[in-house]
Amino acid sequence: MTIPAFFLKQKQAARARTHQVTVLLREEHMPWRPVPGALAIGEMLRHMWVSEEGMRRLALEGDFSYFEKRIPGGLEAVVGKPQTLGEELANLDRVHEETLALVAKLPAEVWEKERVHEGLGIRRKVTVILFGNVEHEVHHRAQLMTYLRMLGTPAPEPFARR
Repeated sequence: MTIPAFFLKQKQAARARTHQVTVLLREEHMPWRPVPGALAIGEMLRHMWVSEEGMRRLALEGDFSYFEKRIPGGLEAVVGKPQTLGEELANLDRVHEETLALVAKLPAEVWEKERVHEGLGIRRKVTVILFGNVEHEVHHRAQLMTYLRMLGTPAPEPFARR
């Protein structure tokens, strides 16, 4: 299996698992946060798709604008205010589908290109950036599962028997 094919497979599998968690969210969960200063559920959903979009632009286009705002300004500089649960989930799905479509057309030689921004201290291969998006989603999915458990909503077990 090629690296691009493997990426697409991993991205789709990660999103399917994330969907099992996000269907358990309710509108009233959106402002909830476990402690002051932690991301609220709505902020986390928004962060997931906004960062995927920014990282994808970096990987595919060499566009550092997301990180040029994010690094000096913090998360608040790029995330914005969450909308409704339905809107945030729709954006999460939209960005995921856009990523799949764009990456599927990515020429093989681009996967090994390096994206460099000396001022921000960033030097990453396109492959690493794209797989980092998958890892980032898994990280926040685990947080959402923990939040749901704290709210009394049983989250799906990763290895449950079917």
